[in-house]
Amino acid sequence: MTTVTSIVGRDQADIRLRQIQRDNGGALLHFLQGLLSSTAVHTAEDLVQETLLRAWRTIDSVPVEPESQRRWLFTVARRLAIDAYRKRQSRPTEVGLTGTEPGTATSEAAETVIALLALRHAVNELSPAHRSVLRELHFEGRSFDQVATRLGIPVGTVKSRAHYAMRQLRDELSAR
Repeated sequence: MTTVTSIVGRDQADIRLRQIQRDNGGALLHFLQGLLSSTAVHTAEDLVQETLLRAWRTIDSVPVEPESQRRWLFTVARRLAIDAYRKRQSRPTEVGLTGTEPGTATSEAAETVIALLALRHAVNELSPAHRSVLRELHFEGRSFDQVATRLGIPVGTVKSRAHYAMRQLRDELSAR
């Protein structure tokens, strides 16, 4: 018998909730859209559903008088909106991925690897004398005078080798 009574009680609660939703659903949605930004329509709809769910769970505590009932529902809705706002503020900002191409990062990385391999091959094609001058100048960061002293050659020879080595690299890379 208790099962039949609880089913009848649940049916009455469902009927009462439908009436509450019919009487207050539109006003609740309008109220929540006013509290939230105009772009948060889905959030307002979710909060209306949550408000009605709370009303259904505690249907016995929802006032029967229309004005008191509306006040109760609006209080619950406002508290839910505040909780949702606080939850958003405590989380890091979400970043949308619109406008990004899925293969961009991968293709850029692949292009970088290909360019490095081409450069390595071109540097290996240089003579040892040209390669050593470029290494001293560009990788070690030494001046022309320092390279000349280190390699035991005149400064003019360092400049000449650097010039012809760069020209050979440029020609080699542009041919690819």
